[in-house]
Amino acid sequence: MNNEKKEDWALEQDLKYNRLTAFKLFAMTSSMVISVDELAPFGKTGATALFYLLIAGIAWFIPITQMAGEMASIDGWEKGGIFTWVKGSLGDKTGWTAMFYQWIHITVGMDTMMYVIIGALSITFGTPWFNTTPIVRFILMMVILWGATAIQVIGVRKIGRIAEWLFILGIATPVILLIISFFVYVIQGHPLHMTINWNTVIPHKLNGNTLVAFVPFMLAFCGGEASAPHVKNLDHIKSYSKVMLGLAVTAICFDLLGSMAIGMTVPKDQIENSTGFVYTYGKLLTSIGLPGDLLQKIVGIMLACGIIGELGNWIAGPNQGMYEAAKEGYMPKFFAKTTKHGVPLRIMVLQSSIVTISALLITFTSGADADFAFNVSLAATTAQYLMVYMIMLIAYMVLKRKHEDYHRMYYMSKNPNLSIAIAVLALIITVIAFFVTFVPAQGTPSNLRHVYVWTLIGMCAIVSILPLILYRWHEKWQSQ
Repeated sequence: MNNEKKEDWALEQDLKYNRLTAFKLFAMTSSMVISVDELAPFGKTGATALFYLLIAGIAWFIPITQMAGEMASIDGWEKGGIFTWVKGSLGDKTGWTAMFYQWIHITVGMDTMMYVIIGALSITFGTPWFNTTPIVRFILMMVILWGATAIQVIGVRKIGRIAEWLFILGIATPVILLIISFFVYVIQGHPLHMTINWNTVIPHKLNGNTLVAFVPFMLAFCGGEASAPHVKNLDHIKSYSKVMLGLAVTAICFDLLGSMAIGMTVPKDQIENSTGFVYTYGKLLTSIGLPGDLLQKIVGIMLACGIIGELGNWIAGPNQGMYEAAKEGYMPKFFAKTTKHGVPLRIMVLQSSIVTISALLITFTSGADADFAFNVSLAATTAQYLMVYMIMLIAYMVLKRKHEDYHRMYYMSKNPNLSIAIAVLALIITVIAFFVTFVPAQGTPSNLRHVYVWTLIGMCAIVSILPLILYRWHEKWQSQ
């Protein structure tokens, strides 16, 4: 009886602290997917960004989110996200490997977010040395990272509420205002630094530079499935698929209009990846007769807050799935414990420790070149995340081929052959993008090109091997 009371109390606490509405889930997931991190690189790409965004959004992102919605709606697959989905189709070892890849990829992705935060603050406070002095950059990164980790103790529900407001304040509002300012800029007749027509939008040559330019557009749409472990906390589970579809449409519109606003109003050679968004604000607002220098600083603070909210959600999301894996013995039992609010804090501290190591490596390797650090962390994040999607897509194809009898509340398509064909197309895009990430981005200094390539190869090799090594102790940890 005592055990039953404890279980009832635990369930009551979980519902109390972690219940989510569809909008809160949308806000949490949006802050993982919709970001301004990639808008400056998109603007550098020019008119071709239109083509890349539509291809990545329609042929890749929408199918991925719909597949995630279908798998998350299967009876018994509500918990654990991609770990549960892949495990159900391809077995324990592969499920654990996919979960590990998803969890660890963001260790480098958080570096990218923090570089943008620091770039924004360097403009806000007029302190460019924030962005060009490695030791200062690293210290600021640690303050941001461990602060975002510490606040996780308040629970998923409160984190969701904070993420909702930070997303509106720091991501949605600045992008919407940027787009409005851009329309005013065009109406006033100011010069445009980009020409949009058939010849400029469609890439007519398929070469290394063309393919490398496409890679950041893949990352812009990564993460839609990362909040799936929270589907069990939704008021209405069936709303998950609708949230994902709404997210797809919103992400495409935000990225499309935001990148055009930057690329059309700022000359290509003046756009820097880590500071480009805030810099564009100042230049654009001044051009239309507003006090750009002052408003630029305000936007820098807003942007920093928005990305900090995004960072917090990336700490909260994948760690829920990793906690489920720890409970099943894929990690030492030490990590299978939570706070009284159901927060797997020990796993979060482990993740933030790994982020610290990757930040140390990339920040001090890049020296004063902030854009090189940004490009390496962006490429490493993309490559590692695409490894997750390769496994997820194969798992979905196996599900549709062998387990169509599993009861689910949502289908991407009732036609299994059509679903598999869509998954095959998404897989081809994913595999090509993965190998292209190892080609140095345009503008990489010649003396750092080898550093770029070998850093990526080293990171991907370590990430590939680690889950297989850890799995060898699975039975021992499971029996503890």
